[in-house]
Amino acid sequence: MKLSKTEEDLMNHLWKLEKGFMKDLLEAYPEPKPATTTIATLLKRMTDKGFVAYNLFGKSREYYPLVKKKDYFSKHVNGLIKNFFNDSASQFASFFTKETNLTKEELEDLKTLIDNEIKKK
Repeated sequence: MKLSKTEEDLMNHLWKLEKGFMKDLLEAYPEPKPATTTIATLLKRMTDKGFVAYNLFGKSREYYPLVKKKDYFSKHVNGLIKNFFNDSASQFASFFTKETNLTKEELEDLKTLIDNEIKKK
């Protein structure tokens, strides 16, 4: 299951906070802040999708993520590789390094990461 762009924005705030009440989530947004009803609707949809849960404190709900950020984005990157790069990580890496205008330093950092992963295997 996937989150919409607005749900992802809210989820990013929740991942950063780790848990929070409605007021905490609203405060995390820059101006102009979304309406409380918008956040409530998004939280309901995200709860129904299984991304968010909450604990009740009287009438207040403290929300927390059920899905880790790393797991969510890893699934989507792997889907991107499968759907757009013929399930080839090397095709993805080639596209990524050529089309993203990485600096020489960023490419060297990427090479170091790859070299370290090769050593582990």
